[in-house]
Amino acid sequence: MLVTSVGMNTAWAEMMSSINRNLDEKTPLQALLNKLKSYIGRVGLVMATLVLAVLTIRYFTGNTRDDNGSREGNGSKTKVNDVLNSVVYTFAAAVTIVVVAIPEGLPLAVTLTLAYSMEQMMAENALVRKLSACETMDSATTICTDKTGTLTMNQMQVSEFWLGKELIEHSISMEIEPEFFLLLEGVALSTTATVNKPHSTSTPEISDSPTEKAILSWAVLDLGMNINDTKHKCEIMYVETFNSEKKRSGVMMRKSNEKAIHTHWKGAAEMILAMCSTYYVKSGELIEMNEEEKMQFRAIIHNMAAKSLRCIAFAHKKVIEENKLVSQKLEETGLTLLGLVGLKDPCRPGVRTAVESCTKAKGHGQQAVVEGVEFRNYSPEERITRIDDIRVMARSSPFDKLLMVQCLKEKGHVVAVTGDDTNDAPALKEADVGLSMGIQGTEVAKESSDVIILDDNFISVVTVLRWGRCVYNNIQKFIQFQLTVKVAALVINFVAAISCGKVPLTAVQLLWVNLVMDTMGALALATEQPTDELMAKSPAGRSEPLMTKIMWRNLIAHSLYQIVILIILHFKGKSIFGVDEKVKNTRIFNTFVQCQVFNEFNSRKLEKINIFEGILENKLFLVIIGFIIILQVLMECLYWYCRFIFATWLCCEVYSHIPMICTF
Repeated sequence: MLVTSVGMNTAWAEMMSSINRNLDEKTPLQALLNKLKSYIGRVGLVMATLVLAVLTIRYFTGNTRDDNGSREGNGSKTKVNDVLNSVVYTFAAAVTIVVVAIPEGLPLAVTLTLAYSMEQMMAENALVRKLSACETMDSATTICTDKTGTLTMNQMQVSEFWLGKELIEHSISMEIEPEFFLLLEGVALSTTATVNKPHSTSTPEISDSPTEKAILSWAVLDLGMNINDTKHKCEIMYVETFNSEKKRSGVMMRKSNEKAIHTHWKGAAEMILAMCSTYYVKSGELIEMNEEEKMQFRAIIHNMAAKSLRCIAFAHKKVIEENKLVSQKLEETGLTLLGLVGLKDPCRPGVRTAVESCTKAKGHGQQAVVEGVEFRNYSPEERITRIDDIRVMARSSPFDKLLMVQCLKEKGHVVAVTGDDTNDAPALKEADVGLSMGIQGTEVAKESSDVIILDDNFISVVTVLRWGRCVYNNIQKFIQFQLTVKVAALVINFVAAISCGKVPLTAVQLLWVNLVMDTMGALALATEQPTDELMAKSPAGRSEPLMTKIMWRNLIAHSLYQIVILIILHFKGKSIFGVDEKVKNTRIFNTFVQCQVFNEFNSRKLEKINIFEGILENKLFLVIIGFIIILQVLMECLYWYCRFIFATWLCCEVYSHIPMICTF
């Protein structure tokens, strides 16, 4: 063996260096949130500028009055101190609108939601290495997953054995002719596995790949093969290692005290079959294989594949000529088919249901199966055209997997990839979300991934998907909740400032609402659990808007109600309730806060009438709501507010409660 390149000159290093993952790349959710924050900030700045201009003009034109009803801005008669106070008040009102408009609570809500979801996923066998993976997983439109070890248990075992065209369904070691033991010879010599048996009564320990372990276990335990004795009786002359293009491996050997040379091949059944011209039957008779019989063998292989069996064939050829010693080339024609072995890797429990839950969100049209080499040989345009129809890519190399992920991303998909081997690292690194296996996964695969599946089960991948959608949905709930607060506050202050020169919700009050609602409200909605309905929805993708039509409808309905109630209280509150200015303003503030308390309930279910569904399952939500109400009661006890009697509190609760029925 000759080393031709090392380090960065290897094919592996070349492939890894081709992956240019931008560390500053925004997730789909982050991009939408940044766009939303920018838009809201501009609207708030425009409204603040208008309020500043209107209040300034009203003051200096004498169209504002103080708390005693006296005219402000009365030309030269106005004291300098009064002018300064009015200017400060005007700027404070404008700045308050800007502060309220900017959704500074969104980053906190996102962080709380992600942190809570990450903790819950850890309890369900998913270790999140990168927090952004939680939010990206909701937008995943395509999940590329390995079969072995993820969908299956990676515990292969021989399920079928065919001698000729006959299925052998029971132990055969004592029932067939000696020619059969050529198969055992091929099994023993065409593997690098080791069989250890510490004690005479102990079960042999086999170390190798799952496929080799399954075949050797069958040969050793079921057929009584002694691998060490077989190897000692033979002289191995040449070995052709497994080649992914030829899909086979072979060995040239000579038995002790024998001049004849034997060639053994093992590999993909369809490839080995093409090299054969004869085959053995159970009786030990050698039968010529014509084209019709080859078709029958292909049908057997096809039926085994249809039963999810990995079909391995063994073939042999005996050569007498001495000149074959010089060629060092294995015979590839005129071989004898020794047998077909079908390997079964059982599916993990629950995988079928998990896969169905991933696919039921949207239907698929034409479904194609391609081999890696076929996909690799497509032109770039052909790959982009066909990528949406491909469901299975068989016998794919690491480069094929990487190429598929790149094509999917180029087509606009948000791609999640599962993998456990070092060869999966490029695809894991290139994907929007990489999920590695925690038990059988290599360290290279884990370091290249965003999430580690601790139990190597695809069901846990679906768990990550569920929580990813829950994160997105909870953030949408908070956005609806917060925008309702901001729209109501901005409109009522803007209308009041233009009409009478005074804002009913002061800077201190709005900062209090921001402090309590942004923290407590975010925490309350962040703890909502994922539901089955979320899995029935289509993924958000890269182009879906963050604000849906239903959210806009809810936002307009809730905001409009609050605006109407607060404007009525502002302009008619004194005459309706027969109270002074201070009591009226306290009632407005208390009503506004109570409206947001019930707005929390309305935001729990964006698309359902029953907003109390599952409320008892989230006790933390109820605790937070109770805590907000207690804080508001304590706030009313401060000296610059009026203390309400129970009837007044009850009145505020009643007309604050009505928004809960405005969702539908």
